[in-house]
Amino acid sequence: MALRVLQGKAQPYGWFDALDSQVTSVKGGEVVSFNYINITGGDKGAKDLADGYVSSTNQKRPAVTTTLVSGMRPLFLVDEGTSGYGTLFGEVVGAQVGQTATGGTQLGPHTATGSGKHTLWDCPGLYGVTLDACDTTASTGLQPTNTTIGGGAALYATAAGLLTPNVGSAFEAVVVGRFIEFVTNGSYVNTPRSLVTALNSPTGSGAALVPFTHAVFHFNP
Repeated sequence: MALRVLQGKAQPYGWFDALDSQVTSVKGGEVVSFNYINITGGDKGAKDLADGYVSSTNQKRPAVTTTLVSGMRPLFLVDEGTSGYGTLFGEVVGAQVGQTATGGTQLGPHTATGSGKHTLWDCPGLYGVTLDACDTTASTGLQPTNTTIGGGAALYATAAGLLTPNVGSAFEAVVVGRFIEFVTNGSYVNTPRSLVTALNSPTGSGAALVPFTHAVFHFNP
């Protein structure tokens, strides 16, 4: 479960705190926005957040949330902080040639555990997201089993921030991106299926299917 930054066009934002209840629950690749909460409330911000402020029940701060309601702006993609881009100590360094992420067993904690902050991307560009972090509804979600998805299909966000091609499941009818293709491992290089499962392959069968693991899309909310 992770966001893949394939062709991001700017540096991400990394200084916004998450809601306490959602710091470690995001999967990566959700569409997020801000929930404005009282500084004096029970939800805790980073220590530097209140610098220069005088305590007041009227003062509020932005907190990143995957819970979307109509009219929320701006919109971002969130990095979950456990694998892929932006995780210095999340996984053992090293991957197969052409892949865009590290691989191995997670070594350290979620990157937001110490700071309470998420990494946010807002610029248009090519991104990939693992299918478990999308709308997983088989017939209408962002899944290979949805036979109605075509190249360039409009993508929306559900009320939980999940990417979906189904406007009926969206938090509002705003297009946040366009679907490009399903891929197998987040790699920059695609291997033709004929080279993966030839009739004389070591598996002894040419009928095996290549399992898709990621959806590649162009984010442009």
